[in-house]
Amino acid sequence: MSQVLYTVLVALVALERLAELVVAKRNLAHSLAHGGRETGFGHYPAMVALHTGLLAGCLLEVWLADRPFVPALGWVMLVVVVASQALRWWCIRTLGPLWNTRIVVVPGADRVTGGPYRFFSHPNYVAVVAEGFALPLVHTAWVTAVVFTVLNAVLLRVRIRSENHALTEAYA
Repeated sequence: MSQVLYTVLVALVALERLAELVVAKRNLAHSLAHGGRETGFGHYPAMVALHTGLLAGCLLEVWLADRPFVPALGWVMLVVVVASQALRWWCIRTLGPLWNTRIVVVPGADRVTGGPYRFFSHPNYVAVVAEGFALPLVHTAWVTAVVFTVLNAVLLRVRIRSENHALTEAYA
């Protein structure tokens, strides 16, 4: 895979993220209109910065460090990237108007336990972890993969704690 094709892949992931933000904005309006309350918003700017940094880091490392495409690694990681996108959109479809990039709990809404939520408490974060590790490694951007993975682990610790607290309060 050439650097140009990899750039197209990262651009497609960026477009997918923009589509997520459109869905999240619509769903936020829906949730707030139904009495939803946002919590844990303090870490949200860091999350946006980290995910933006992932995309930028992928491109910068591949282009500036002239990282090679290693087929045995790259093709496997591409499959992981595609699978993580599929899992993310399964989460979005399962949660419907309750899905959001923010932590918003709508009073009276049933806790979702179907779809991928049958298997994991936080399947969207499984997708985020997989994609954050795999996308850079499609083109051997290992520094970006390691840095994102470490920083994302710290962020997810805060995020999941905030989300679990909000869900416990809502469904206790």
